[in-house]
Amino acid sequence: MTNYKCFKCGKKITNKILEKRFVCPFCGSKIFFKPRTKVKTIKSD
Repeated sequence: MTNYKCFKCGKKITNKILEKRFVCPFCGSKIFFKPRTKVKTIKSD
């Protein structure tokens, strides 16, 4: 399941909601992005 975030209001939206209409159900915006996961960097000796 892919999660998107609305660019305008910042609320999380699942792709299940976006199957019918590609519009934010909270604010009506049509601009979304996928939030990146945080990556840990490990230094080697």
